[in-house]
Amino acid sequence: MGKPTGFMEIERQDRTYLPVEKRTKNFREFVVPLPDEKVAEQGARCMDCGVPYCHTGCPVNNIIPDWNDLVYRGRWREAADVLHSTNNFPEVTGRICPAPCEAACTLNITDTPVTIKTIECSIADKAWEHGWVAPEVPAHKTGKRVAVVGSGPAGLAAAQQLARAGHDVTVYEKNAKIGGLLRYGIPDFKMEKHLIDRRIAQMQTEGVRFKPRVEVGRNLAVQTLLDSYDAVVLAGGSEKPRDLPVPGRELDGVHFAMDFLTQQNRRVGREPLGDVKELSAAGKPVVVIGGGDTGSDCIGTSFRQGATSVTQLEIMPMPPQRENKGMTWPNWPMKMRTSSSQAEGAQRDFAVKTVALEGEGGKVKRLKGIRLDDDMKEIPGSEFTLDAELVLLAMGFVHPVAEGMIEDLGVDLDARGNVRADTEGYATSMPKVFAAGDMRRGQSLVVWAIREGRQCAHAVDKFLMGETLLPR
Repeated sequence: MGKPTGFMEIERQDRTYLPVEKRTKNFREFVVPLPDEKVAEQGARCMDCGVPYCHTGCPVNNIIPDWNDLVYRGRWREAADVLHSTNNFPEVTGRICPAPCEAACTLNITDTPVTIKTIECSIADKAWEHGWVAPEVPAHKTGKRVAVVGSGPAGLAAAQQLARAGHDVTVYEKNAKIGGLLRYGIPDFKMEKHLIDRRIAQMQTEGVRFKPRVEVGRNLAVQTLLDSYDAVVLAGGSEKPRDLPVPGRELDGVHFAMDFLTQQNRRVGREPLGDVKELSAAGKPVVVIGGGDTGSDCIGTSFRQGATSVTQLEIMPMPPQRENKGMTWPNWPMKMRTSSSQAEGAQRDFAVKTVALEGEGGKVKRLKGIRLDDDMKEIPGSEFTLDAELVLLAMGFVHPVAEGMIEDLGVDLDARGNVRADTEGYATSMPKVFAAGDMRRGQSLVVWAIREGRQCAHAVDKFLMGETLLPR
């Protein structure tokens, strides 16, 4: 796998970013790719480590050592074939996956893992550049009809796999454009949307039909869907945000993160915003509550809109600068990380509880907080106040929105409010209805959504035909 002595001879080298002062002037991607020869060198660092723990870290089970070796040897097209054998959208995961594979890499014991994510993205981009990504049109049609509700990564992965198995697949999306979270939740500076558009074109050639502006349970009755299809896949995501029940929550200027991010993505995509209040960080001190990826996306978006300052508050204590390798490797470590958006000038504060929001004239002006000890108890006398004219709630999502489709279907939910289905058959309590992605597992990563979409397609194909050749 790679060069036997490569990991001893070649230093880890990763992609770089455009300077902050340049990249915050627009919403375009700002990662500077490595040249092909440097990518090949990084592939050479992959060890013949016996047990490829990178596989255990990757939810889609990417065959990482194989395509590292192929890139090292200059066999890029074969690398692209291997990469696509497990992952429908590697150009997406090569940009926005947090790379648990690198955390699991044997070389991460010395904090120098193989740059797997960079190599993956380079392979995917080169495959598109050279026309190696071709539609895979099925040789025979089964005559079976499948509806996929939701066009995020789980829905798209399921739809593509099922279409390639010969089924007639229709994807329903409530928004004006296809892509779900990929289009409306991920800022363009992390992933430009032409990447989605070319995949949609590929899938259309493969036979997938897309129906945007259709919300099942609203303008399309659930029973109509059930009557029209042999199987239905629920892949609508986990969209119910966690709220902040404190005094002042009702003030103008306090908004859920996804409302803020979605609106900006629509601006970049030149979509009409519709009859909604226009949100902007321009000229305002911004406070983001929540320390995850969504909060980080709010930071980068706020700076690009012209915020005067951005402060990110996290209720959990500050994680350690470095994990205990002996305790955590090859599992995902809890340690201090700084995202590209946080590095653009955000102030970060940990172990903070928001007590109240205060305003003037109905508009938010200040946030009152208090510090917490290691037992998550308030520290007397540690109260403080922050200027805040835009407060963005990025504290995660609790479960799918039940009103509408889920309630009308009457499917069983688990204790957390997600649609109940196991990871073997992906079947819900309703006959011929399946669930995958965040709608089934709860808020998670794009790479987990792709995995579940693929596995759900395997289960649906087996349900329809009695057997399946689709991979899990």
